[in-house]
Amino acid sequence: MQTSSGFSTLTQELTKLPGIGQKTAARLAYYLLNQPEKMVEDLAGAMLEARKNVRFCRKCCTLTDQEICPICADGNRDQTQIMVVESPRDVEAYEHTGRYKGVYHVLHGVFSPMDGLGFSEIRLKELMQRLQEGEISEVIIATSSTTEGETTAMYISRSLKNLGIKTSRIASGVPVGAELEGMDYMTLSRALEERRIL
Repeated sequence: MQTSSGFSTLTQELTKLPGIGQKTAARLAYYLLNQPEKMVEDLAGAMLEARKNVRFCRKCCTLTDQEICPICADGNRDQTQIMVVESPRDVEAYEHTGRYKGVYHVLHGVFSPMDGLGFSEIRLKELMQRLQEGEISEVIIATSSTTEGETTAMYISRSLKNLGIKTSRIASGVPVGAELEGMDYMTLSRALEERRIL
């Protein structure tokens, strides 16, 4: 199908986004071209603004527009307790619970050789530096329960053994409302191992 070079360029640029294939890119391009020019300008402006002003927090590596994010700067948070998470989205998820009162460290990924992420590509060096500089009482490892998340959790746990810092791992198991027959063996095993007395 013959299309304009502008449409082709837009589609090509959209395929560079993660999870966007050729068909989805074309659908997004059609959508954008049918929107008012103001909407497209606002979208482009927001992307440029975010690219220029959003940075990594100097302490926890989450995304912020300040040198230190609001969570790290909050004097009411327990600065001695660090929860290690994979992405800024995980910080948002835990913050929505309203239950965690410590601070975070964002790895921006987990060990995943298939995706070209080794331990040196995620923000472990920054975590280790932070642990050696401050008085930390506990590190809570909250990576996902995927193979990559578990490998990363194990690596962090072993790395912290010599520092004498209490290290814990979030529990995982059967989600609320799930049928047991649909659960995999690892999930059921973890649920049984991490059971608690009622």
